Amino acid sequence: MTVAARRPRHNHVDLAQRILDLALESGMAAGERLTEQALASRFNVSRTPVRAALRILAERGVAAYEEDAGYRLAVDPATIDRAQAELPATDEDVVYAAVLRDRAARRLAEAETVTALMRRYDVSRTVVQTVLKRLSEDQLVERAPGQLWVFRPAPDDAEGQTESYDFRLALEPTALVAPGFRLDGALIGLLRPVMEGLAAADERAFDAAAFHRSDHEFHAMIAQGCGNRFIGEALLNHHRRRRTASAARTVSVFRLRQATREHLEMLDQIERNQMELAADLMRVHLRMSRAERPRLANRGAPALFRAMPRLPGAA
Repeated sequence: MTVAARRPRHNHVDLAQRILDLALESGMAAGERLTEQALASRFNVSRTPVRAALRILAERGVAAYEEDAGYRLAVDPATIDRAQAELPATDEDVVYAAVLRDRAARRLAEAETVTALMRRYDVSRTVVQTVLKRLSEDQLVERAPGQLWVFRPAPDDAEGQTESYDFRLALEPTALVAPGFRLDGALIGLLRPVMEGLAAADERAFDAAAFHRSDHEFHAMIAQGCGNRFIGEALLNHHRRRRTASAARTVSVFRLRQATREHLEMLDQIERNQMELAADLMRVHLRMSRAERPRLANRGAPALFRAMPRLPGAA
């Protein structure tokens, strides 16, 4: 695989996202200036990467450049739709996704070296090292002695999926009823319209990729809201590893829409502070998703895909 040329640098895209988040969190309005020096000071970087990040936002229509005044917000950040806010993929993003696909299909061994990955994806050492750093942060790989990086176990076969659901059934309902649970109101405001749109879409218009994102964001939000830090951290780490497998798993659109409605029902009860009911709904939700799993065996695909083909799985 050769990564397409002229993609933006990962740190520039990351900085663009941080600027966008700052604009939203600060309540900035359309027309307000995005001053290079102020942003550079805020994020402790030079003006050069800030300028590159602002160019990326301008290409998305989020910012606008004026010769005499510099950059300003072109739209109200609170009204930006998901497609507009989707920042361009970097070399690191492309290789990251390719590594996950290749590992799921067993095209990558359990242990790989930086040099081998550089050759496979035809990218620089810096790109591979950045990807491995992200995979490590997501609890998907770990450094081994010598030059090896080892993939950590993921719920990517029948046994792993069963253990994953058992783990989640033990912890996710508990996370909801643990003292001190708090919701991220800003995230709910972004997530609910997406889930409502998915629940209302018919089978032909259903966006499986959007489901996959909202599914991960919803369950991660539960983990982040948990008042018990140890339970929350364990769930967050597991969801990062689960995302690798669920992205390659096929489940019927009917079940994905059903799972989205279950997410919304749980969210309604959480917002009403009916935490015991939300926990009961979580148990039913996970058991429904687990019941779907056995239908996925033996589809004639490579070994790892027999338990989880291509479309995102419900959970």
